[in-house]
Amino acid sequence: MTRIESKQVEIAKPAGELYDFLQDMTNFGQLLPQERISDWKADAGECSFKVQGAATIGLKLDGGSRPDHVRMKATDRSPFPFTLDVHLKEEEGRTRAWQEFNADLNPFIKMMVEKPLKNLFDHIADRMAEVHG
Repeated sequence: MTRIESKQVEIAKPAGELYDFLQDMTNFGQLLPQERISDWKADAGECSFKVQGAATIGLKLDGGSRPDHVRMKATDRSPFPFTLDVHLKEEEGRTRAWQEFNADLNPFIKMMVEKPLKNLFDHIADRMAEVHG
């Protein structure tokens, strides 16, 4: 199992507000690196996008628990199955947020995607802080 964890960011908002934002997949586009994304499509429960120089990624909401955990999983549009968990830990009106990616990847695919995915998830974490900061 390949596990990639993003950096943690602190956001001056309650976890419930961030949870609600993430429950609408049309909002997810605000968190992506616009210069590296094309073919963005989304509705409330699902989104897909093409990463420059890589594959099309599809994500859909797949549970979690309000207000501290949002789970997304790959759709059939993605090149391999994975889950993406967003953790929201609230402390005194501020929320620490980070993502955890899990997938069964063969060693060759892992070598190719590990660093770009880590960079993508760190970017998403930074954007969460910027959008809600």
